Amino acid sequence: MRFADQSVIVTGGASGIGAALARAFAAEGARVAVADLNEPGAAAVAQEIGGIARRCDVRDREQIAALIAASEAAHGPVDVMCSNAGIANGVDTSFANAAGADPAAWQAAWEVNVMAHVHAAALLIPGMLARGGGRFLHTVSAAGLLSQIGSAPYSTTKHAAIGFAENLAISHHSGGIRVSVLCPQGVDTPMLDGMGGRGREGPQAGDGLLSPADAAAAALDGVAAQRFLILPHPQVAEYMTRKVADYDRWIGGMAKLQNRLYGV
Repeated sequence: MRFADQSVIVTGGASGIGAALARAFAAEGARVAVADLNEPGAAAVAQEIGGIARRCDVRDREQIAALIAASEAAHGPVDVMCSNAGIANGVDTSFANAAGADPAAWQAAWEVNVMAHVHAAALLIPGMLARGGGRFLHTVSAAGLLSQIGSAPYSTTKHAAIGFAENLAISHHSGGIRVSVLCPQGVDTPMLDGMGGRGREGPQAGDGLLSPADAAAAALDGVAAQRFLILPHPQVAEYMTRKVADYDRWIGGMAKLQNRLYGV
């Protein structure tokens, strides 16, 4: 098994992709720490897979430090950090003002979708470098490569998450650290239900909703192969190619898609 006896942390692990990642790693013999704001949910997943659970607010570096300490006390030094927790907020499908989300929504998106990755890396990099390597799996989104119609905070912070992951991968490649970003389109999780009531119908669902288990399987394959970019929806690669080939045409096409979906 590819991850036998490895120590793995999964944040946002009480449901959705996080719970599927925890199950998938455990099925391959890993020792898994499951973290979430939903402590009972995390505990249920941990009990199912024989792991440990801890409540963790990933906006708080001290709580992430406590999570890492608990995981290492139970399972040894962290081999794979799955920074999976995320939020999809600031949704406005009236399109009255792309920058109109409340500043608190922007700040929350920044803290969860970007800084949580930064906090985990800041705490784990020294030990990983001392041991000769380690792995990070960041759950981002195809929105970080393309965009998210109807939520500037989500799109912007997911782009920033990609930028940080790229820099992390470049900076520590020679130290044996490998970084992977999981960038699906729609995955059948509770997060979709919070996206303005159209999460299962919007552009993120246009190429079909994957199950969390399918997304997790793609993630483990990518991490095992040391791939930076993991695309459970392979169509995203073509969309990226179109975007960089002709940015103006791509923006025009996205505007037409917005109008077709929302009449705006």
